[in-house]
Amino acid sequence: MDINQYFQSYENYFWEWTTDEDVPDESGYHENNLISIPNIGPIAYRAYVIEVLKMLKVGFPSFGSLLLTLYATQDGYINFNDALAPTKNFYGDGDAVKGIVNITVDFLERVKSLDKVYKKGQNRITLLQTLFGSVYLRLSSGNSELILGRYRKRPHKIGESAVKKYATPNFVYNDLRIFERLNQIFPTTQSIIDALQGKIDDLELEDEIAEDEATVESGGDDFIQELIEEPKTFQVGSLIKRIWSGLKIPMKHLSPGEQPIGGVSDMTNKGELHRMLLSEFANEDEVFMSRIANNEALYIQREIPPEENIFERIILIDTSLKNWGKPKVLSFASTIAIIKHPKAHTECKVFALGKNITPMSLDKVEEVVENLNQVSGLLDVSPALDEFFKKERSEKDLEVFFVTNEENLANPNLQKVIHENRDRLKFIVTTSANGELNFYKHHNGARKHIQKIMLPLQELWANPPKKKATQNNNAQKNGSKTPVPLNYPVLFPTPKSRIATFLYEGEFYILSNKKQLLRTYLSDNYYNKNIYVSSRIHRGSEVLVENISIKPKGQFALAKDKQGSYIICQYQPDKKLLSKLNVITGEYSDLNVTGQNIPLNFNLIYFNRNFYLHEDGFPMIFKINIEGKISIEQVENNEEISRRFIRNTAELARLHNGGENILSNFGIIGINEAQELVVSKLALSRRFDNVYNFNKNLMDLDVIASQNKNKYTFGDGSEIITDTRGMLTFKSSNKHISTFYIPSTQYGYLALATGKDFGGSEYYLPKNTQLKIKEMDEMYTDYMKNFIKHILDYGTKN
Repeated sequence: MDINQYFQSYENYFWEWTTDEDVPDESGYHENNLISIPNIGPIAYRAYVIEVLKMLKVGFPSFGSLLLTLYATQDGYINFNDALAPTKNFYGDGDAVKGIVNITVDFLERVKSLDKVYKKGQNRITLLQTLFGSVYLRLSSGNSELILGRYRKRPHKIGESAVKKYATPNFVYNDLRIFERLNQIFPTTQSIIDALQGKIDDLELEDEIAEDEATVESGGDDFIQELIEEPKTFQVGSLIKRIWSGLKIPMKHLSPGEQPIGGVSDMTNKGELHRMLLSEFANEDEVFMSRIANNEALYIQREIPPEENIFERIILIDTSLKNWGKPKVLSFASTIAIIKHPKAHTECKVFALGKNITPMSLDKVEEVVENLNQVSGLLDVSPALDEFFKKERSEKDLEVFFVTNEENLANPNLQKVIHENRDRLKFIVTTSANGELNFYKHHNGARKHIQKIMLPLQELWANPPKKKATQNNNAQKNGSKTPVPLNYPVLFPTPKSRIATFLYEGEFYILSNKKQLLRTYLSDNYYNKNIYVSSRIHRGSEVLVENISIKPKGQFALAKDKQGSYIICQYQPDKKLLSKLNVITGEYSDLNVTGQNIPLNFNLIYFNRNFYLHEDGFPMIFKINIEGKISIEQVENNEEISRRFIRNTAELARLHNGGENILSNFGIIGINEAQELVVSKLALSRRFDNVYNFNKNLMDLDVIASQNKNKYTFGDGSEIITDTRGMLTFKSSNKHISTFYIPSTQYGYLALATGKDFGGSEYYLPKNTQLKIKEMDEMYTDYMKNFIKHILDYGTKN
């Protein structure tokens, strides 16, 4: 199905393409930017519908069914019978169309009756994903991705689809028959809610703060704990979580369109004068003023597609003498709390203000210790603050914090600099020796106090850590973590959070949010189709490189140089910066391409031993070298590049929804009354024949292992070594039990492997392996069951 066919409009149908001349479209094509129901009102802007389609990774439903479901999730008055009456009357001579329209109305009424919480913001997207993901009457994900790709290149093609054609009754039936299946799957409103409940919780875990620590892929808590355990940073670290509990600084900004203010079809009694209904001006002056005074005048408020504003934070810490001692500890604690907040995903830079402006990094304990010692002999840092704002800064959506002592705000020089730059200085954070933090925000030229946090310093600092004693022979030197290998006999679970995905020389690669380069693959071969779901083609991944020094923004492409090293090319359009990194050797080079006048819609891709900034339809494109220092040159476009780009995009679409919920914060590890392994709050249990996974533990623990960093030791000497990338290593004190490995993921079917044998989900089986395949029940009995039995027989119970 091509782009014209999917977006095609029809005569006497329930929807049509229209144009709102007052609202420009970011694609550059401003015609046909609104979809409406004739004689009733709009459904949504084209830009919002395209964003929704991007989120439907399972494949697109028919366009008509998507629009009707969007209409059903709107606020305000909704009447499906009126909307579908022209369609039913014109095409409904036979029973088929009348029947499918009646079924459609029944189901949409069910969706309409859902509570508003399920139909707002991201939950609305989750609702659509849940409904359309439960049926197979939809386009393939590859075909869907092709339609989106062609739309991005040629949005004006919508103009051809806006010319209405005649539809047959058979088309109407096929367009709406998905609701027949949905009616069977979700016979009641409660059945929809039941399907949504868990998915909405999962979504909030990913986008906000995770309530169950076992499902969070974050190293933030580990870093805070390291600060608390280090005597030199204990005071800073012990304040951070208390600051988190009360911090009200927004961690992301959304455009007004994300707020629940209704759509074009809705009216409101609050608004701006230019949005007032023309009919209101027809009243007599006295009546007109009375209606305004009593909030009876009506306004139109258009719905804008939601958009997250990407911004960069800069935190300036005052290092003058008045901000020394306890105020300085509070300054660093509040700064780290903002940087490492679980909701924070923005880039953040920190500078110390003294005689000079000194950049600081606070990502390691050693760096915090070093920067805590920074102090200037000045009483006033206003010259440094003024110098910071006088520098030309072109960063998009810059958000500046200034952290200082409360007493310093009385300094007239500092007051003058703050007042002159109040439009650029977003927040002021003040500290005091008694543990009081105050947060101020500049808005419309005025400073507003937004919150006060009172920290009980005496209570929080009551139990400082003692100096680290000499470790016994079993502990690691300097208290470091037990080392883990780069890879294991089984594959790692593939993470959901990714910076980019690549297809290079027929192999799939992932640049994860943890800045690892992973290699994964897809498969349709199964060694036991009776056990595992045959529709799953995703596989785990192996780690190629870790700790890659790269910023997670812009566009990326991957290739290999002549020496076989992986090269990542990065293009940041907002900064006009092109860079190239050898992830093996660390060799880096960059190039400012401002003078090249590269159009915004150009894509960074790999093709035939070169990187390209490419867009279909342009006669000239830009070629970037792989070997040596980065350079760029204009070359003639090649149709083969477009064909390869489209094919690669379709192939990469198959990786969507292939990630797992990785357990990275392990907490308590032990054995429960049912003799099951318990990791944090999850028990490893048998679900079906040969199927095991982690589920919520419902029993008390009989045995608890002692923890030393990432190593847990039981009373008999058996050990479990945890790896936050998603792996558990089991070493029994019984030498007859070989070391074995189990991936640490929630919900998904698991595998168990040794250096010779493998059992369980093929998801974790390496592509080229010499492991002997066994049933999972046999592997569990031979290894895990005997591992637990030896602990219970020879260890000590708690």
